[in-house]
Amino acid sequence: MADRKMKMRTRAQDGGVELQVLITHPMETGLRTDKNTGKKIPPHFIQRITLEHNGKIVATVNTGAGISEDPLIGFRLKDAKQGDKLKVFWSDNMGESATLEGVVDIS
Repeated sequence: MADRKMKMRTRAQDGGVELQVLITHPMETGLRTDKNTGKKIPPHFIQRITLEHNGKIVATVNTGAGISEDPLIGFRLKDAKQGDKLKVFWSDNMGESATLEGVVDIS
């Protein structure tokens, strides 16, 4: 399993909080060809992203191969406030997954 990093950032927005999550992932479609070998690069992409706010699932996103490498995903949380707990989980078509926990920091 490769080391997949995630970063989380929050900021105040329109009476709520905007959360941005950057996921390090190749997001291969399975349509590209390796220039050195001439063989197809197998598909490898995130299939699902789940967001929890204070222990409650508030969003589940089903994704596919059409998302760019190292995707930046944004969420708006209307009822979030300073110090609330956030948790983001993703899983991909190759069985890899990762979780990142953080808190709302809009100071």
